[in-house]
Amino acid sequence: MLIEEGTKYQISQEIKSYYNSAEELTVVRNNGITVQFTLGDGKGYGSMPIEHLHYLLKRSNLSLIPNKKALLNNNEEKIG
Repeated sequence: MLIEEGTKYQISQEIKSYYNSAEELTVVRNNGITVQFTLGDGKGYGSMPIEHLHYLLKRSNLSLIPNKKALLNNNEEKIG
């Protein structure tokens, strides 16, 4: 899975306490080894190895929040 800057993830209930009880995590920078992120509602920031982010996604501790632009493009393709 490609981890891009600006991608938002919903944080599951099980691990919220590790992330200052934030609802979401937004990727700020990805250098291929480490991912830097900010937490929703100004609850902080941090970084983690990209392998750990993939692990959290695999375990469903993080789930992708689709951005509105991607949803609009997808709907336009279905209509056209």
